[in-house]
Amino acid sequence: MRSFGAQSMVAPLVEVLVKRPGAAFGAAFHDARHGFRRPVDLERAQREHDTFCSLLASLGVTVHDLGTDDAGPDLVYAFDPLLVSDQGAIPLRSGKPTRLGEELAIERWMTQRGIPTIGRVEGPGTVDGGDTCWLTPDLFVIGRSLRTNRAGAELLATIVGGDVRIFDVPYGDGPTECLHLLSLFSPISEDAVVAHRPMLPAGLWELFEDLRIEVVPLPTEEFATMAPNILAVRPGVLILMAGNPQTERILRDRGCEVHVYAADEIGINGSGGPTCLTRPVLRQPYPSEESRRAPTPLPSPSE
Repeated sequence: MRSFGAQSMVAPLVEVLVKRPGAAFGAAFHDARHGFRRPVDLERAQREHDTFCSLLASLGVTVHDLGTDDAGPDLVYAFDPLLVSDQGAIPLRSGKPTRLGEELAIERWMTQRGIPTIGRVEGPGTVDGGDTCWLTPDLFVIGRSLRTNRAGAELLATIVGGDVRIFDVPYGDGPTECLHLLSLFSPISEDAVVAHRPMLPAGLWELFEDLRIEVVPLPTEEFATMAPNILAVRPGVLILMAGNPQTERILRDRGCEVHVYAADEIGINGSGGPTCLTRPVLRQPYPSEESRRAPTPLPSPSE
């Protein structure tokens, strides 16, 4: 059995890496470049993070803490600095200058556990993990955003290989806001995603239709509280940030098992949802190639 690999957003989550808020997170508001909204209540942030990790553990996930505080406050959002493919680790290069170097801290952790580095995003390219998504184990999507530029997206596509699609992420409110591809949608099962449809790239919508992936629209008024940023522990078993009651009801009405956690400090203040807080190290591998979800071929016009 392999010890790493996470080319899915919904396959059962086995192991995950997190970074508990520390002194750097507590001091984040004092440097405007970090973009925090107010002074940080560090004790509250740590309680919220501990509760989140306990929730993951209660759902059967092995949680590893990075155990270092020698990088900036945003390392708490461990999804962004590095990817873990089935072949190994891919350190990224953030488009947010204050996050440069975070990838090295996570790469060291991976190396210590025998996870090889198979390539890295280097300048002038930039990529944030929040602009990446495995729609299927063989189909990788990259968002070109204010954090992920063309050079970075093209380089990452070359490293990942295979079927990679690149879509432009809307400008939104500009550089002062963090708008990633995964700010707009999240897979909740192999054949469904939730999405903030008004900002969804048209080409991505078309791809969902081609793959026969259902798009579940979420209320616009809950976009600011990161309702579309949902972590699937396994298909239909989801973690959602508190403060999104309409989204929670929509998901429960679909038969999903929804777990909610408080995130005033680690979510709203620092601007990161449950996906952002985690770097999946291992998701349960598919038993065989035949069991992987593949899009059903569309009928030709003559049919």
